[in-house]
Amino acid sequence: MTDLFNIRRDFTLKTLDEKDVLPNPITMFEQWFNEAVKAEALEPNAMNLATVSAEGKPSSRIVLLKQIKPEGFVFFTNYDSRKAQQIAANKYCALDFVWHELERQVRIEGVAEKIPETDSDSYFEVRPAKSKLGAWASPQSHIIPGRAYLEELMSDFETRFAGKEISRPENWGGYIVKPYLIEFWQGRSNRLHDRIQYTLCGNSWKIERLAP
Repeated sequence: MTDLFNIRRDFTLKTLDEKDVLPNPITMFEQWFNEAVKAEALEPNAMNLATVSAEGKPSSRIVLLKQIKPEGFVFFTNYDSRKAQQIAANKYCALDFVWHELERQVRIEGVAEKIPETDSDSYFEVRPAKSKLGAWASPQSHIIPGRAYLEELMSDFETRFAGKEISRPENWGGYIVKPYLIEFWQGRSNRLHDRIQYTLCGNSWKIERLAP
């Protein structure tokens, strides 16, 4: 069995100081995200989305960031999925990005809201055809009898939309997570990591350093 106690590495690539951060955390995030892309981080837009049910039970999964807007972070999903049901019951959620190549992490807390249908239509239009059909075929998060059932649904929708424009299903679209807290984490040597936290206070952001 792997000795988990001895799996460790020291972080020495970069530093993060208060004088180096930008006044707006969304702009700061865009800067870090672009650096992650330049560093060829694996799936730089992959983020952990944590939601909570009406009963207070947490759930998390990896989704893909598809837009960065001045007011928040956009992802897309099936509105009948478990995550969507939990968001409907409790709008508070959390996002987490990790870019190992830069020894960085960004943690976000906020509220999730559906984006306008026109915005969901615009993104759906640029998706590959197979992804569009997948949005129709998958009863996301629901129990199915087997893989063959899913493939049969996919085949049915391929036939249905053969030679036609694939429209967006009404139960598929986007959410925007509007943050009230964003933390930037930079790995440092001896576990004395740099942590800079932005907290929304009214219409402005308060910037503070946290102990690692």
